[in-house]
Amino acid sequence: MKHSENRILTTHVGSLPRARALSDLLIADENKPLEDRAELDRLAREGVKHVVSKQLESGLDIINDGEQPRVGFQTYVGQRLEGFGGVSEREPFTDFAHYPDFQQVWLNRGMVMSKVFDAAAAIGEVRYRDLAPAVRECDLFDEILAMHAGKVLEPFMTAASPGIVCTTMRNGGFYDSHASYVHAVAQELRKEYELIHQRGYVLQLDCPDLAMERHGMFQHSTLREFQDAVSLHIAAINEACVNIPASGIRLHVCWGNYDGPHDCDVPLSDILPIISQANVGALSIEFANPRHQHEYAALKKHPIPKDKLLIPGVIDSTVNYIEHPQVVCNRILEAVAAVGDKERVIAGADCGFGTFAGWEMVAASVVWKKFEAMAEGARLATQKLWG
Repeated sequence: MKHSENRILTTHVGSLPRARALSDLLIADENKPLEDRAELDRLAREGVKHVVSKQLESGLDIINDGEQPRVGFQTYVGQRLEGFGGVSEREPFTDFAHYPDFQQVWLNRGMVMSKVFDAAAAIGEVRYRDLAPAVRECDLFDEILAMHAGKVLEPFMTAASPGIVCTTMRNGGFYDSHASYVHAVAQELRKEYELIHQRGYVLQLDCPDLAMERHGMFQHSTLREFQDAVSLHIAAINEACVNIPASGIRLHVCWGNYDGPHDCDVPLSDILPIISQANVGALSIEFANPRHQHEYAALKKHPIPKDKLLIPGVIDSTVNYIEHPQVVCNRILEAVAAVGDKERVIAGADCGFGTFAGWEMVAASVVWKKFEAMAEGARLATQKLWG
């Protein structure tokens, strides 16, 4: 994994806006597998080709395929693994329940999107028998990367963590406990993780469960019970990644990628010591939005291990404001001050910009401008830090 050795590097979290036609086909395929996938494959290829070009044009250093071939950052797992069916029973997030008029505002947006709150459940033994879809995604990314030979500093590819799969796609009764379900999923996802590593990408594990599910699945639990669940999920990650060096893995954690109240988010200081036990080389954490801008203090109270990088969110993934480069610079400098080492900070985004097909709160043209602002802010920070 690259460090910011001579300048502040830039990256993002993973998902990027999809063309509406691609989103529509991904959603249709999720509802009923398509018999003819030619058009879906064509649109996915066009999507990857487009977002790779736009990332490079925007000045990003560490890029991915934008998750263009996937219907959702974690629900794609239900299409690749056996054992899922029916519908998961999920309670609304606490802030949706506390502010019913906000929930109505959200519903009034009329977004046509993939299965987010009604994903499939584990109704049988979860098995990853066929890696072909994952291989196809890697092949497609490699094909597009070859068109930009020498221009990409480092490629990464995302994958859902065991914890977020199990909290979104609930145990439908097949497994005797949440713990046994999590460990079973970890054993199967290990195959995809190792494939991504073997293909030469940095593996990014998407783990919103480590923070978001405090006001989701564990909203009626005590803080200690939630922390125990986070420990369980971290143990599952370490178990699934046992054959991958920590330097080849980065972990993303967030409190939910939506512009809601978020006044019930668990404080970073309550989970950071547990998250830091993950055998990964970098932690990607949101710091740009109004609810978590202050939490660099948690990094000073609970310093992350010196063998880990920090990828702080310096642009907000839920609003159409384009951050001023000086604001981005200031946020990077604050992150460096909290970590105490400029080479261990890489600028990033709070979360993805296309979390699910159809779930895109920021206009695509604005996303690329946000990335340009981040790249310029990184240049300003580099001047301050390296002279």
